[in-house]
Order: sequence, then structure tokens, then C-alpha cells
Amino acid sequence: MRRLSANSVSLFCVAVLAAGNTASALAETGKDTVRKRTPVRATGRASASPASVRPARKAGPLMAGKAEEITVSSGLTPNGVSGRSAGGGMMPKQTDPFAKSGVTRDYIAAQAPATNALTLLRNVPGVVVASADPTGATDRMSVSIRGMNQNELGYELEGMNPSDVLYYSPTSSGWADTENVGSVTVTPGAPDLMAPTFSAVGGLISEKLRDPSHKFGGLLDLTYGGNNMRREFLRLDSGEWGHTGIHSFASFSDTQASNWRGPGGLHRWHIDFKANKKWGDGNSISAFMSYNDVQENLYTYPTMAQWNAYGINYNYSKNFTGSNTNYYKFHQYEWKHARASVQMKFKLAEGLNLSVTPYIFDVDGTVQGGSTLNQNTAFLGAESASPLQFPDGSASSQVAQSNDTFHESTFGINSVLDWKKGHNDLQFGYWYSYINYAEDPTYSLPDAAGNASRWGQDPVLTASGAALKQWDAHVIQQTNTLSLMDTYSLLHDRLKISAGFKEAMITRTATNLMPGATYATGFSDAQPLPRVAISYQITPRDQVYINGTTAFREAAAITPSVDMFSSSTGQMTSRHVTGGMKPEYSIAEELGYRHYGKYFNLSLSFFNYNFTNRQITSSSLVEGTTITTSLNGGGQTTRGISGEISLPRWHHFTPYFSGQYLHATTDNNLASNGTYLPTAGKVAVLSPKFSGSIGLSYDDGHVFGNFAFNYVGSEYSTFMNDEKIPSYETANLGIGYRFNDVFFLKRPQLQLNLTNLGNNHYLSGAWGLTTNAHNTLATDGHTVIKGSAPTYITGGNFTGLVSFTSGF
Repeated sequence: MRRLSANSVSLFCVAVLAAGNTASALAETGKDTVRKRTPVRATGRASASPASVRPARKAGPLMAGKAEEITVSSGLTPNGVSGRSAGGGMMPKQTDPFAKSGVTRDYIAAQAPATNALTLLRNVPGVVVASADPTGATDRMSVSIRGMNQNELGYELEGMNPSDVLYYSPTSSGWADTENVGSVTVTPGAPDLMAPTFSAVGGLISEKLRDPSHKFGGLLDLTYGGNNMRREFLRLDSGEWGHTGIHSFASFSDTQASNWRGPGGLHRWHIDFKANKKWGDGNSISAFMSYNDVQENLYTYPTMAQWNAYGINYNYSKNFTGSNTNYYKFHQYEWKHARASVQMKFKLAEGLNLSVTPYIFDVDGTVQGGSTLNQNTAFLGAESASPLQFPDGSASSQVAQSNDTFHESTFGINSVLDWKKGHNDLQFGYWYSYINYAEDPTYSLPDAAGNASRWGQDPVLTASGAALKQWDAHVIQQTNTLSLMDTYSLLHDRLKISAGFKEAMITRTATNLMPGATYATGFSDAQPLPRVAISYQITPRDQVYINGTTAFREAAAITPSVDMFSSSTGQMTSRHVTGGMKPEYSIAEELGYRHYGKYFNLSLSFFNYNFTNRQITSSSLVEGTTITTSLNGGGQTTRGISGEISLPRWHHFTPYFSGQYLHATTDNNLASNGTYLPTAGKVAVLSPKFSGSIGLSYDDGHVFGNFAFNYVGSEYSTFMNDEKIPSYETANLGIGYRFNDVFFLKRPQLQLNLTNLGNNHYLSGAWGLTTNAHNTLATDGHTVIKGSAPTYITGGNFTGLVSFTSGF
């Protein structure tokens, strides 16, 4: 597939919009007009009109009136805050027949500007975010929902699947800059059948961007703070392009920071672009593009013994001695992402609507690590590669940098035909995805200062002149899904009954050019995914629902598809699985209740999951290269209750509470070294029994703030429950002040964000999982010797960031 640049993607989006403009001209006579609306007077009980349906006006001060009332001139500040969202933007109203939560612009704007979509969900019930970076600017993190990790979730961004669908890695820091995010929604356990994903066993996370303004203007955001953080953000809104009805915005940001522990740092460049056009009755086109380039030095992932001995001081070395593989410059990565989608919606006839979203996703990446090569003992696959071509006069043993380079190109198209007739709503969906992936880790030798080439440049050569590699893989995966969903409404739309079916068909082929490896492998799989849901609106304020869903996913990473070898011994370290690993499959039931009233808003969900072939994704370093594998956890039963509650605005304060109780157990004994470990009945890994959050928001139009306290219970990191992450608490605070307009600056504001108040040192999650951390008696009485120890993610430190934001 041709590699795409940011410019070509942007031109592609603009061209589609221009075609939409031509179509609209044929569909209507005269010019599009924008209806102007008069200023509104909003109260704590009323919601503002969406920004997308009226032009922005000159923003004046938000004047405080009665305790429950705020008068605004346009409903929104330049950075999109209304000051009236339920729960301070942490509990938007939901009506779907399944659990659904999220955050809106009011909450997002009060967070640190460098954060990403997954970090924004840390207060949502059932969501546990394990981050190594206090700013949230990188993907050195993990998220889980109801005990299911981020590789078991589905993701959606502006109608497209933005994730790496081989490793199921969201790489959410590259989606969009925080200033452009309108909302982030999480649907645990019951993903939309029409969403462009098949791997959403644990749920779906969806991010939507703000719409472009109807008026010309922009937003400037400057952030400085702890860990040498420096960030500049600039957005320009075009207003209407002539009389075409097209509106757009483009933004650029530059972020730099030092690692909060150990040497090294981060440098990130990011571009966002969005344009849309609406015409006629229900016709619209919305084009989106983002480009992200990030370079970062990695953090270490300590074992429990290393954490107990060194704490946060267990880091990579700042100095190069000539032989130390833990030199920090050997442990870094660079990813370049380009994403684009075009969401098209057409009204074909009365009650008949079609939506089509083509999208592309392109990524080039390299991840480095440190290793040692022996000139006379080296292997390329199963064959000897000695003697390696070292520089003249060098020692036979050399420290080397591992360069795991990869390229992935994805094309997809998701379409939904929706027919509403009387009390019935019938939907038919088709999603196609094509993935072209190549990966070939090589080695390079550093100079005297410890600098080595990246991206596979100047690789270490074997005696025959070939590059020394650990594997040389090429994977093609195609996905076709057909979805059918029917909803029937009764009792004046108070009772809704839905039934649906999704057939997911996946074909994967892989080749490996390493000597001694199986050259071609692959598999084809088809999975039926039925679901049913019933919703009843008891009163205008009260709703109950019940649903039953199914979901599946194939094993993560390419390790089940290719053979991998040790470059020092020639022994196979990972063997492909003939026909592919058995896919993870789940059957889930959910019972929920919602109340949106004058005195409080409440949402409760009771859930039950039954898994077969539960797959747990784990990572480890092998000869300097990060290897991601899927561990088969067998059967699992997960049950629990999650909920959230928010209270009405009182003297500009809005409280919010969320929590979850989780009981997840392994159902069977797991195979290990030719025998079985007694894991049946053990608590499932990474499944804290209790987790919860307390939030408090304040906004009087000038002074604003947001406080959040989080608690996460202890989590096991082994299937035998013989090692665990201790429980921990964190607290974050954001406060600020909005000024009146100053010259050409619209509502300039100063904002202070404090992360991890108290500077708690803690382990936030697990990076590498194992079956048992200590020697264990198997079911047959034999001793199963412990393998490698589990490794952990170290939570970020206390950090303060100051931001200046202004519209213009």
C-alpha cells in the first residue's frame, strides 16, 4: 500500500468535501444559510444548544445570578465550556439499552492539556487507568474496563477504527489534541453492532471531535510546568468557505518534556484537521485527519523485588560505559501516525438513511532496546551467522541496540443502511478492513558516545552480508463483517425491543523469511455474534434495561503467526500456532437502571460475563526486543456492579461519585510445563475487587475548578495469585480563572493542573504477567518452577502544569 503523507491525506479530505458541495448544489436551490439564534438564558436544569447549530458570538463574561442560574452570551467559552453539564461534564445523559458513560467538554477542558482519551476516563465507573506518565502525553500506560485490559477493547474515532488491529493497541495519544476533543464515551461490555471493530470483548471507547466554528477565529494554549514540560497549541477556524457551507479547523501542537524518573524525555508533534458540510434534510459530510510524530525515551518496568529494593530509582543509566545495555539511549521509540476518515450521511428517502465512512491508518514505528552480540556466536534464524561483520579492531563481544522497526497500512470502510418505518427501525451494516503489516527487528552498533542508528539503518551484517534479524515477518489480514439490527418500539416509544446479529469473518496470512522458520502460515475464522436488548422508560426520568451480548477476538500480536529465534543461540523462542490460537469468546448479561431528576442523577449496572479461552496480553524484553504475547487464561466468570451518581449544581458546585465491585475468577486449571496449575477458583489477574472515584467541579463563569480522588484495589499479577499490586489512591486538582475580553483576546484564562497530589509512589499496573511468581505444586504433585517474574508500571509523580488559554 502506498505510504501517505499528511498533505495527501488533507487534500483527500478536502476533495471529498468539495464533491459533497457539488452534490448539495444539485439537491437544493439557492445558497446554504446559517440560522442565527438569539442569546439563551440557561439554568442548571436546562442544556445549551449545541455549538454546531449556531454561530459563535463574541463571548462576554459569565455573570452569576441566582444559585442555580448562569447567564451567558453564546453558551460556550472559546474552549467549548458551557458550565452546565451534569456532573461537571462527567455524567452525560444516556438512553441506550446498555451501560454507557463518558466525559464531555466541560470536564475535558479542566484537565491537563497534554492528556489523552484513555486518561480522561480514569473517573468513569469500572475504568482503571495505569499510567507511567503523569502528563498523559504518551502511550506508556494501560487501561482496563471491568477487569478486561485495553487489548480486549474496541476503539472508534470520528467513525473509524484508530487502533492497531493486530496488537489491539489504541495508541490514543496520537488521536487528537485535547483542545479539539468534544467528548469521550465508554460502553463496557456491549459494543455497538455497527461499530468498525470485532475485538471489543471488554467494551468500546469512542472519541468525537468538536465541530468547526461557523465564525473565523482560533484558540491559543500555552502550557509550562514540572518535568520541563513545554507545550504550544494553536487552532484556526476558517468559518464558512465563501458560500459553500463548508466549515473547517486546523491545529498544530508541539510538546516537550523530560522523563519524571530516569534520563531522557519526550518530543511530540501533532496536527489535527476537520471540515464538515451539511445540506438538505439530514445530509452531511465530515472529513477528519490527524498526524502524530512522537519520540520518547522509555521507562523501566521493575519486578516486585526491584521495586522493593530501589523504588522509583530503578531506571536506565544516564551514562554509556561501552558495555552497559541499560543505557537510556538504547531504550526509546518513535512512532509516526497518519489517520483520516470521511463520514458521509445521506437521506435517500423518507425514513431511509445511509452512512458510509471510508478511512485510512498508516504508521511507521521503531522501538529500541539494548543487547549484547558475540561476533563468533550468532545466528540468523536457525542458521549460523558467524562471524558477524564488526569494525576492524573491535572486541568479539559488543553491546548493540535492537531496532524493532515496523510499518502498518490499514484501509477500511464502514457503512450502515437505516430504515425507519412506523414503530420499526431496521439497520444493516457492512464493515471491511484490510491490513498490510511488516516487521523485521535488526541490530546496530553504537559509537564511542553510545549513539546508534535507528530505523534499521547501518544494521549489523552476518558473514554472508545479510542483516542480522530476529524475525522477518509480513502479515496480511482482511476482515468482513455483516450486521443486522432491528428495534421495535411500543407503548408510545417507552418500550423498545432490539435483536441483532453480527457475522465476523477474518482471514490472516503471514510469511517469515528467516532460515528455519515456517515460511507461510495463516488461518480463517468466522464467528456469529448475536445480541438482544430490552429498554423500558418507566417515567420520563426513569429507565430500566436488560441485554444479552456476545463478543470475540483473535489473539493479539503476531507471535501466534510467526516463528521467532534467539540470535545468540539459534533456538526457537516462539513457535507459530497452526491454524491460529483459539479466539477469546464471551457471553454477557447486563441489567441496568437510570434516573435523571431534579435532585440527583443515578446510573447502576449489574453484569455477568462467561469467557472461554480468556486471553491476557503480556509483554517482555527478549534480547533487547519487546515481545508481546497472548496468555490463554482458560475459562473465566466475571460478575459485579458499577454505578455513578451526580448531584445538581449548588452554589456553582457539582459533585460526582462512581464505583465498582468486581468478582472475577478463573474457572479451570491452567496448563504449565506438561502439567496443570491449581488455578481454578483463583481471582483473575488485573481485576481489583473495588475501585471508585469522587469528583467535585466548580464554575461561576470566572473561577472554575475540578477535583478528583481515585481508589484502585489490589490486583493480582499471576494466575496463581502469589504476587499482586498493592491498592493505591491518587488525587488530581485543576483550578483556573477566566478573564473578560481583553483587546482581541476572547475570555483569556489561566489554569493550574496538579497531578498526584501528595506525590504518592505506587505501582499503577502490570506490564508483564506470569502464571506463578514462586515455585508451586501442580495438581499431580510435581513442582512447577517459577519462570520470569512479573513486571510493573510505575505510577507518575506529582506534577504541576500552568496553562494560558485564549480565543481570538
